[in-house]
Amino acid sequence: MFAFGTLKIETLRNKLRYFRPLVPYLIGLLLIVSTAEFTNIALTNILVQTILFIFVVCIPIWRTQRMSYVDIGWPWGLVLLGIVSYLLSSGYWLRSLIVSSMVILVGLRMGLGAVKMWRAGYLDKEFPRYQYQRILWKEEGKENTQLALQIDAISQGLANASFLSLPIFITASSTSQSLELLEIVGITIWLLSLLMESIADFQKLGFLKKMKKEGKQNQVCNIGLWKYTRHPNYFGEWMVWNGLIIMAIPSWLRLETLSIAFLNDQQSKILWVLIGIGLLYTSKMMYTTLVYTTGAVPSEHFSIEKRPDYKEYQKTTNRFFPGPKKEK
Repeated sequence: MFAFGTLKIETLRNKLRYFRPLVPYLIGLLLIVSTAEFTNIALTNILVQTILFIFVVCIPIWRTQRMSYVDIGWPWGLVLLGIVSYLLSSGYWLRSLIVSSMVILVGLRMGLGAVKMWRAGYLDKEFPRYQYQRILWKEEGKENTQLALQIDAISQGLANASFLSLPIFITASSTSQSLELLEIVGITIWLLSLLMESIADFQKLGFLKKMKKEGKQNQVCNIGLWKYTRHPNYFGEWMVWNGLIIMAIPSWLRLETLSIAFLNDQQSKILWVLIGIGLLYTSKMMYTTLVYTTGAVPSEHFSIEKRPDYKEYQKTTNRFFPGPKKEK
């Protein structure tokens, strides 16, 4: 009897392991919905993200067992996030327009590229970074691949509905009709980072075309921005979100004066602090994703196997943060 109970507990633990990645996003979702200033806009965003991910991501993944459809759903979810934010935000219209346009542009840049890749047939096979996920699942003892695929896809949708929406909603809620210095700093960082990310992508594309023309295969791209970091596109994407977070700080400071309808003053203060922590966690979440989950580490796992000179490139070039060449 005792052994049977132990077996049931162990089985339950194994099942819960699949759902563990969803926990931070669900906490973030609860945090946003609990803030009266964001409740309606957050619920609307949850609805549109759910519809998008069910039909564009979850169902195609269930039918094909390929995670690559996330690359369509996630950026177009950002576009919908920006639209919802602008239409339903209660803050100054110009600030709302600016921040909504910023996140829409981020989504469109990647979303249009993903659609182009889909039409060219690249989604007919699994991307290497998602192949790497299966390696991690195997190491974690996750044998139900179909469930793991769906949980991973849902976590991407929850990211759009929780932490990635937080700096957008906070900024768009401010009624102040003047932009503060920190907001301008955030916009500047966002713009420069978006340019960096785009330039890096164009440099990589140009390099690949040149190598193809010259008949060279599996070469290491170490030109332009790629001389200073092995992943300038991922670093640029991370800094794009840091720019949005910095832009949200003045609006977050103003939220302290708001009273939450169903909370007393002390509870409102705690919620305000938690929202600030949520802003910081957004940066950490994107860093972890772009370096360890679907970014640098997964791509390098296969680059080492495919490109003979990649290990040498690793020795001389920073992985994520740009910097001068390292001595061997």
